Amino acid sequence: MSDLQFDCIVVGSGHAGSCAALSAVESGCKKVLMIDKCPPAWAGGNGYFTAGAHRTVHAGLDDLLSIVNNVSPDMVARIDMDAYTRDDFIGDIMRLGSGKSDVALVNALVDNSRSAIDWLARVARVPFMFSFNRQAYEVDGRQRFWGGMVLSVQDGGKGLIAAHQAALAAAGVTLWFSTSCQEILLGEDAIAGLVVRRDGVELKVQSPAVILAAGGFEANPAMRAHHLGPGWEKAKVRGTPYNTGEVILLAKAIGARLAGDWQGCHSTAWDANAADDRGDKVMTNQYTKSGYPLGVMVNARGERFVDEGEDFRNYTYAKFGRAILLQPGGYAFQIWDNQVLHALRKEEYGEQVVQRIMADTLEDLAKKLSPLGLEDVESFVKTITEFNSATAAFQAEHPEKKWDPAVKDGLSSQSTHSSPALPKSNWALPINQAPFMAVKVGCGITFTFGGLAIDPDTAGVINDATGRSIRGLFCTGEMVGGLFYSNYPGGSGLTAGAVFGRKAGAEAAKLCILST
Repeated sequence: MSDLQFDCIVVGSGHAGSCAALSAVESGCKKVLMIDKCPPAWAGGNGYFTAGAHRTVHAGLDDLLSIVNNVSPDMVARIDMDAYTRDDFIGDIMRLGSGKSDVALVNALVDNSRSAIDWLARVARVPFMFSFNRQAYEVDGRQRFWGGMVLSVQDGGKGLIAAHQAALAAAGVTLWFSTSCQEILLGEDAIAGLVVRRDGVELKVQSPAVILAAGGFEANPAMRAHHLGPGWEKAKVRGTPYNTGEVILLAKAIGARLAGDWQGCHSTAWDANAADDRGDKVMTNQYTKSGYPLGVMVNARGERFVDEGEDFRNYTYAKFGRAILLQPGGYAFQIWDNQVLHALRKEEYGEQVVQRIMADTLEDLAKKLSPLGLEDVESFVKTITEFNSATAAFQAEHPEKKWDPAVKDGLSSQSTHSSPALPKSNWALPINQAPFMAVKVGCGITFTFGGLAIDPDTAGVINDATGRSIRGLFCTGEMVGGLFYSNYPGGSGLTAGAVFGRKAGAEAAKLCILST
């Protein structure tokens, strides 16, 4: 094996790894190496397959106008955007994670979220924009944002990773693709580098600092089945096929502590016709099917199985993939009528994007769904008919309630006269106006929640035996464990990757300076 020397090595070319590398250079590292086992065409990890959503603390519209590129002066007066406070952000993570999330990690993420956004705009030149198409509805001529998360990136994940790639090139970061991490080298009391395999040759690459940003194990069917449970080997991979978990195991082999929800993951309603083992580099996030709050979802037996209106979409979408996977056959059907078809996002539900099943009656819709896996046509019609009766009873009892997708409108299926066992708590319109539309969905897994324990201040990986950081070893992105449990507020992952990536890069530079 030949020897090579770098100030810092980053494992993983995604958003979090890119933030770490850029931070390392900004903080003083001269020679930074980024490796990824994927070929160049798959650079960017899971970040490439996102919508570019970033959740951050902010003080409202005026606070963010300077960093977005899609708001003209005349639009400003027509935008309703509430502030999203520190308590809001912390509360959302803790609420969705049933209070299990590591409080110190959560505080570090939230308290550094806003500065991370400014840093991304300045250092990586990320083209932020307001997410009108995903996080706002037009109501009475006004754009009303909902769900706390308001920022995305021009051209989504593609635009995010393009910005990172340009910034990495400008910063002089060395990129080695088709290069896998084989071993993390540990000296007497600190990290010494890596053994990597490149072009079939093993190389010993020396460095006082290694930053792990290689993602979770969501693209590894065997690890999914082992940790998440039986049936998870059938989930569809939403993003990169290269996040297979071995780097977590390499860190464990040198004493790193595992942490977090190893039975949990981010999983969504995903196009049932999408590929099983990887995302589509052209369609990317368009295979997400997040319009369920506007309608209902039924399983193969024609039965509802979740409260589609439990909360805003970005607080439920990351857990409803699991709910779909647990249904008979691991799939479901999303159902709407003509009242709401206009509100479905075209990038997810357009005719050229997804197989849309249309019909003029519920009976005909059921018949058309039968060859696609609907096993009980009569049960399907009965379910929708009973749902319609329940929503009509509620509206008769509460005529003051009006449908408004930009707020939790309280338009429910539950009344004193009719209370189905499974409610729809908000946005519950009857499905009774032709044409009717259905889309078949499966479970798309995004990333896993179990990972490595880190110091929230430095992103240093914790030694399981000593409880202290392993000198020179850092971690960021989806490899970090302890931040999310069971569920996840949309847009938090990319922000976390930036926050802990910045910390890891800055700490790596301190070690580099000390070593020289």
